[in-house]
Amino acid sequence: MSSVVIVGAQWGDEGKGKVIDYLAKEADVVVRGQGGNNAGHTVVVDDKKYALHLIPSGILYNETINVIGNGVVFDPEGFLKEIDNLENQGVSTENIKLSERAHVIFPYHKEIDRLAEEARGDKKIGTTKKGIGPCYMDKVERSGIRICDLMDAEELEEKVRFQVKAKNTIIEKIYGGEPLDVEKILEDYKVYAERIRKYVADTTAIVHDAVKNDKKVLLEGAQGTLLDVDFGTYPYVTSSHPISGGFAIGSGIGPNKIEEVLGITKAYTTRVGEGPFPTELDNEIGDKIRIAGHEFGTTTGRPRRCGWLDLVMVDYGARINGMTCVSLMLLDVLTGFDKLKVCTGYKYNDEIIKNFPASLKVLGKCEPVYEELDGWKEDITNVEKYEDLPENAKKYIEFIEEYLELPVKIVSVGPKRSQTIIRDRIYR
Repeated sequence: MSSVVIVGAQWGDEGKGKVIDYLAKEADVVVRGQGGNNAGHTVVVDDKKYALHLIPSGILYNETINVIGNGVVFDPEGFLKEIDNLENQGVSTENIKLSERAHVIFPYHKEIDRLAEEARGDKKIGTTKKGIGPCYMDKVERSGIRICDLMDAEELEEKVRFQVKAKNTIIEKIYGGEPLDVEKILEDYKVYAERIRKYVADTTAIVHDAVKNDKKVLLEGAQGTLLDVDFGTYPYVTSSHPISGGFAIGSGIGPNKIEEVLGITKAYTTRVGEGPFPTELDNEIGDKIRIAGHEFGTTTGRPRRCGWLDLVMVDYGARINGMTCVSLMLLDVLTGFDKLKVCTGYKYNDEIIKNFPASLKVLGKCEPVYEELDGWKEDITNVEKYEDLPENAKKYIEFIEEYLELPVKIVSVGPKRSQTIIRDRIYR
């Protein structure tokens, strides 16, 4: 058995897609267990870029089974557009398996998402308005519609009519919006259902059998630890659990079956959306990092906020996830700086704290405590072995390892699959 969970140790966008793609070439099964098409992975293969949202990154390997698990909220329209895009690029989509237990996103989820975000005004969360939160709300409220319902025309019609009537009341009476056409929704979703039907399966059985038969199972994360609905910077979070524990629920695998938790972190820090950001660089240095790292969202295109590496945050992520090792991404972006700063603590009310606070009011008043390290000027984008990295680049990595008390097993020095330094194997 060899089961690996890949999690983001920061606010998401850490470069998980590249690592997932790299490890997927060895995996028999790749599982997506939470979130929806509000997140994205960008994978670059032979200078060709693939933007993935709902579909697992193992899709680029013909023999790999790609599971969209029960913990995902599923947008049929977005999924089918992604299928069409991949097939137009010559990628086979035959090995996708969609959980019959996953909840389905409908137009009323998207509309309520949009209206609610607008109503928040200055207190907006920064949602992608793709209906993710409202769909999870229905799931928890026990009024959601699942893939198994979508596959049953009679069940679908009954539940959709009930839901549209209820949601139109909210849209009209609370937000002053326009009601949705239930007939149009039913017409569209019956078409979606027929195209999707061939992918639907009991994915818990597929994952269980893979683990039982000593297959290599890769559980891929979307978003990041600081976007977890319980452990993130609430309320500026997503609506699911993008941490290692979330995958046990979101994919139907027992937590005792997970062997390795690989935490993905950038060599610096980025964030999309609202909320405090202790190491943010709202200056020329932040702009330089943003441009060098192409820091714009895969799904939204929004520019990301950039700052120095925050090890207080990453250490918190390591603890929450039970991380066993680290993959350090985009190290090449830091090339050219004379000095690099790393946050190793926060100053709050004249006290140095090492734990990540729950209160955003407290976090917003925290000042980063930095340690300064020497930078490097050498181009590292063609380096293939750790030993060939500049001495100061290696010292930067070793500083991170010492602080986190975890090995950095993977170092990324560019966006391509080939620009990856493997220091130790991930699969056992």
